[in-house]
Amino acid sequence: MSQRHFLSTLDWSRSELESLLVDAETLKQGRRSGKRHDLAGRTIALVFMNPSLRTRTSFEVGIFEMGGHAVVLEPGKGAWPIEFKDGVVMDGDAEEHVEEVARVLSRYCDLIAVRAFPKFQSWEEDRKDAVIESFARYATVPVLNMETITHPCQELALMLTLRERLGATDAKKFLLTWTYHPRPLNTAVANSALVIAAKFGFDVTLLCPTPEYVLDERYMNAAKGYVAANGRTLTVSHDIESAYAGAHVVYAKSWGALPHFGHWAAEKPIRDAHKHFIVDERKMALTADGGRGFFSHCLPLRRNVKATDAVMRSPTSLVIDEAENRLHVQKALLRRLMGLGPITGAP
Repeated sequence: MSQRHFLSTLDWSRSELESLLVDAETLKQGRRSGKRHDLAGRTIALVFMNPSLRTRTSFEVGIFEMGGHAVVLEPGKGAWPIEFKDGVVMDGDAEEHVEEVARVLSRYCDLIAVRAFPKFQSWEEDRKDAVIESFARYATVPVLNMETITHPCQELALMLTLRERLGATDAKKFLLTWTYHPRPLNTAVANSALVIAAKFGFDVTLLCPTPEYVLDERYMNAAKGYVAANGRTLTVSHDIESAYAGAHVVYAKSWGALPHFGHWAAEKPIRDAHKHFIVDERKMALTADGGRGFFSHCLPLRRNVKATDAVMRSPTSLVIDEAENRLHVQKALLRRLMGLGPITGAP
C-alpha cells in the first residue's frame, strides 16, 4: 500500500490532482450502476475532533459504496481525549498520546482520516497544524486531511464542480470574497480555495474588507507562485465593484483576521462594519456574461448573512453540486491513497 499522505494540495501537482478529478468523474457517472469493491476488506478510521455534516456523511457513504468499512471516532466523546504535545506531563484531560493512537490505529486500519480545527488562540501555534502533522508522523498508513487549517477535499470538490460547468478553467476569473459572519471562523476553506484556483490557471482576486483579512503568507506565496507559472494574475482588492466585475466564479467564505487571531474583541468592530460584503443579486449582476457568473460556498451558510436567498436559489448557484461532489472526489482519493491506480474502462 502507498504510504503517501493527503494533508494539503500544496504537496500534489496539478497533473496528479487532475488525474484524481478524472477518476471522480468516472465514479460519479457510474455510481448507480452497482456497488464497487475497490475498498473491499479495507477499514478507514475517521477521527473527528469537531462536528461535521457533509464530511462525515460523504466519507461514510463513499467508503460503503466502495465496499469498505468506516470506524468513526470522536476523541473526548466516544474515544479517549488525546495529547498532541511531546514531553508533557499528562495529568490533565488527555488519557493517551497521539503517538500511541496513530500507531494502534495503523495496526487496525488501512487509512486514518482526521478533522481538527484550530484552537483560535494563537495563529503562530495553529498554523503548525500539529494535530494532523502528528498523526502523519506516527502513523504507518496513509493519513488524510478532512479539514484542519486547510480543506483539501473541499478544494477537489470545488474544482470538479467548476470543470463540469466551465470546462477549461485557465484564464477564467475567480473571485474569492470574504463575507460577514457574527463570529470569526477558520481560514481553512479560504486558504484552500485560493490555492486550488491559482493552481488550476484562474486569474484570482481575493476580496476582503481590510488588509488585516489577507490570508497567511504560506498560502498567498503559494498562490503567487502558481499564477506566475500559469501566466495568470493574483489581485488583492478591497473594492467590491471592481472585484466582482467580470468574475466567472464568485466563491464566498467568512474567515477571521489573522492579526486579531484569538482576540475577538479587537476584530469585532471591523467585522461588524462590513456586513455589506454579503453576496447579493446586485453584486452578482456585475459578473461575467451579463451577470451569469457562478456562485458557490462550502456550506454551511447563514442565509441573508453571507448570501441572500435569491443568490442561493439562483440557477448559477453551485452549492449543492459542490456538496455532492465531495462524495465523488473523496472516493477517488481513497482509492489512490490505497495504492490503486487511475480507473480504466467504462464507469
